[in-house]
Amino acid sequence: MINYFTFTKTRFCMLITVGIVDDKALFVGSMTLLINQYGPFETILEAHNGDDALKRLSLATELPDILLIDVEMPGRNGIDTAREISKEYPAIKLAALSQKDDDTTVINMFRAGCCAYLLKDIHPQELEKALLEIHSKGFYNGDAFNVNFRRLIIEGKKMEANALSKREIEFITLACSDLTYRQIAVKMFLSERTIDGYRESVFEKMQVRSRVGMALEAIRRKIVTV
Repeated sequence: MINYFTFTKTRFCMLITVGIVDDKALFVGSMTLLINQYGPFETILEAHNGDDALKRLSLATELPDILLIDVEMPGRNGIDTAREISKEYPAIKLAALSQKDDDTTVINMFRAGCCAYLLKDIHPQELEKALLEIHSKGFYNGDAFNVNFRRLIIEGKKMEANALSKREIEFITLACSDLTYRQIAVKMFLSERTIDGYRESVFEKMQVRSRVGMALEAIRRKIVTV
């Protein structure tokens, strides 16, 4: 029996090209062999870190349709690599490849431009399905992430909403000293009313109710040191 994808690959050469970025050479080789067994797929780029990937992409005569990116690599990590490639080569569909599945890592890879998050112990059949969906739909949510995906995106948006600005961090640093709010206003060249606004905003973002609570939370977050 002729596999449909094999038939398509042989007769029409309608290939879906793939690239792999991972610092483990043995893993890259194994993934290449596996992916090339899938009917419509062909691996055309292999890189062993983020800088290597960017260099190879800049020299490539053909860009891959899909690029699998390891999250943890020496030098330029997966997040930075995905962010740079997403900016420079927006047509390439990026998929994170990792042994980690913690919320922060997943959120950061999606925010960096990935449209899928695949674990390295993924079943070969599931990997083939994932690659097909990434190519056809532009995204892939595996069973392990279907339940959590919406929650992770919501949490990511909350992280952005609660991010402290440079001026807020400056205010926190000064507020963790013995300066009065009036003195802080003078140092920041702002009105006392504006300082009151900073205080209310910081209290809300840090979920505290007092200056002492803000100081303790600032120490916990390592915004200030003692």
